[in-house]
Amino acid sequence: MAVIHEATLTPGKLDAISAWLPGQPWSGVGTRTAVEQVGRFRFDDPDGEVGVETYLVRAGDGPVLHVPLTYRGAPLAGADPFLVTEMEHSVLGHRWVYDAVGDPVYADVLRRAIATGGHEADLQRASGDGTVEKEGRASGSGADAESPTVTEVTVHTEGTTTTITTGHGAVAVLRVLGGPIPAGATLTAGWGVDRSAVVAVLLA
Repeated sequence: MAVIHEATLTPGKLDAISAWLPGQPWSGVGTRTAVEQVGRFRFDDPDGEVGVETYLVRAGDGPVLHVPLTYRGAPLAGADPFLVTEMEHSVLGHRWVYDAVGDPVYADVLRRAIATGGHEADLQRASGDGTVEKEGRASGSGADAESPTVTEVTVHTEGTTTTITTGHGAVAVLRVLGGPIPAGATLTAGWGVDRSAVVAVLLA
């Protein structure tokens, strides 16, 4: 269960993504180009310390882009190249927002979701006043009983695919949806009424 706060964010998440994407060679997004959200979903950090959220966004009539983020209350050592922005959260205070591919917590929860056939987290209001409606979904295709814990990652991007290498195999994160899909167990994201695409693959 992911806990959702009613909060003001500065900058807003989509503003931060719009500012960051033009610097990513795979995005095809130009400077001063606003993106729109088509879907998003969260995963749970087992330790409850790191926010893990995936945005699916589009600039104009371009392809859907896969932008996973992690939110931390302190800087992640060695992850400066993956910093998207620093953000003020009206409830949680200062937050460091990372391109999640460089965060071992993301690699751990992503690998587990794929390998075990997991899915996105349910959303609970921090006030305890019920649940929050989801704006996207995700499901893994694997059937393993468990997944080993990932604690370290190395990251390499080629074209529109970022490969996260862990001590327990590698995961391909597809940044631009709708292209070729490598062999392996998959994470499929869904948005809208009936839209879906593979967003990550646990490489065979």
